[in-house]
Amino acid sequence: MDYSFIGEIMINIIYQLTSPKLFEESFDEVSDLNNHVIIRPTYLSICLADQRYYQGSRDPKTLSEKLPMALIHEGIGKVLKDNTGTFENNDNVVMIPNTPVETDEVISENYLRSSKFRGSGFDGFLQDYIISTPERLVKLPNNINKEVATFTELVSVSVHAIDRFSNISHQRKNRIGVWGDGNVGYITSLLLKILYPQSEIIVFGVHEEKLTLFSFVDTIFKVNEVPDNFCIDHAFECVGGKGSQSAIDQIIQTINPEGTIALLGVSENPVVVNTRMILEKGLFLYGTSRSSRKDFLKTIKIFEKYPKIVSYLENIINNIIEIKELEDLNKAFERDLNSEFGKTILKWDK
Repeated sequence: MDYSFIGEIMINIIYQLTSPKLFEESFDEVSDLNNHVIIRPTYLSICLADQRYYQGSRDPKTLSEKLPMALIHEGIGKVLKDNTGTFENNDNVVMIPNTPVETDEVISENYLRSSKFRGSGFDGFLQDYIISTPERLVKLPNNINKEVATFTELVSVSVHAIDRFSNISHQRKNRIGVWGDGNVGYITSLLLKILYPQSEIIVFGVHEEKLTLFSFVDTIFKVNEVPDNFCIDHAFECVGGKGSQSAIDQIIQTINPEGTIALLGVSENPVVVNTRMILEKGLFLYGTSRSSRKDFLKTIKIFEKYPKIVSYLENIINNIIEIKELEDLNKAFERDLNSEFGKTILKWDK
């Protein structure tokens, strides 16, 4: 074990974004380790939310409130020491970024307003060591592809959305549409095809080169080439950003009465929605955000039960960049920004 102690105090180095495109080292003294696990990050993954902070594209007020802060909320690591007895040394674990401070018998931890989230409300995983309670860790299967496991958090968000869909949607699921040809659309449509094999899964996107990667679904459409009178029973909106409004509008026009619409795409600005047609069709719109520990556990079980999913997820790993010094972080974020599709994985060797 090579982590540093001064007396009974552990010294941890945190790599914080202090202003757009500028990372700096910060030192943290940790004294309460009795009820915690010490993890060494091994693989991390860049998310669009991380990019917004890095590029400074969030509004100035948010940036001033959040920074300085360590980024990254997707990652796995190796247990160096567990003072709780939950894990063995060298166990590989996925780290859960959502950190609740209370429980509620009705509201899930990822929707509690009091919950904190790494890389948003407090420091993320860009650190030499992660000091965590065992509840925020899930052991990984020994044979899993670690690069895919790195973005388990992102997969768990789609698992969460589909789990809610299974609880609230009606039984007719002949056609399920997914709007969005990015990472979230890819993951969501892949899970739907595996978990609902009898349903026809249709993906709607705008980039023909991206849509060709969705080989596992039944049908793909460019959004401007959807046949007249084509209908679906339920929909998942995975577009976000400026495209949210047009995607939601097309879903409302295309979906059959009493269908469900899951909203996964994040938009910085308010979106105009056709409430008249929602009322006429009796549609059910629900939002999903982040995920909870139970979603991580379910995601790992899905990985084990359906190894085909992991194989398909390997296709969206776009960059693997070894991080040895601060400058490598800038290289990784710039490389990720120039990638139109896929995940950038950081092999953490800092």
